[in-house]
This record gives sequence, structure tokens and C-alpha cells, in this order.
Amino acid sequence: VQLQASGGGLVQAGGSLRLSCAASGSIFSINTVDWYRQAPGKQRELVAGISGGRTNYADSVKGRFTISRDYAKNTVYLQMNMLKPEDTAVYSCNADITVRTPVLTTRNYWGQGTLVTVSS
Repeated sequence: VQLQASGGGLVQAGGSLRLSCAASGSIFSINTVDWYRQAPGKQRELVAGISGGRTNYADSVKGRFTISRDYAKNTVYLQMNMLKPEDTAVYSCNADITVRTPVLTTRNYWGQGTLVTVSS
């Protein structure tokens, strides 16, 4: 099973980006998916998460970011609007995935980071 994050880039303050976190492989189900970010010199922080029909957000992104999922595509999205320079960071996704090994097993996976740079 692989987890692939994509969609980062350079955007001006006030702009938007949509990040994708796509899972591939022998997947039975994708459970909780979280987006994290880490800015230079700072600790990694949880930005948003989705589990079943429930979502949660860091206070710093509430009202600006939206997390959603496409079950058919095994993909979770992070729509980021009204971006600020302080949103600049490497964004990574993390997921608990039940895989089709000889027996169903739930494992935790990290996707590689995607860089988001917001210019002022």
C-alpha cells in the first residue's frame, strides 16, 4: 500500500490550493486520514482530519480549509482557501488503512510531503 500526497506549490496570499492524498494497493478500507504540516524550525502540527463522516480542524485553519474524501478513488483532499504566509509548510498525510493481507490488518501509513509556499 502506498500513500501519495500531491498538489503543493507556490501561491500568493489569499489564493487557494487543493492537496490530494491518494492511497493505492490492496486496500480493504481507509479509516482515519489526517493532514499534518511542518514549517521550518517548527514542530509538526495536525491541520485537519477525517474519520467516517466526522471532520476536525486546527483553530488556525477553521473556516479556510476543508477536508473531504472520495471513497471510489481512495483519495482525501484538503482544499485550502484564503491562504496566508504562515500556512507555508510541508504538508503530509497520514492514514490508518485496513489492508488485504492474508488476514485483514490495520496499519498506519505516511505519504511523502508536498511543499506549500504562500508569498505575501
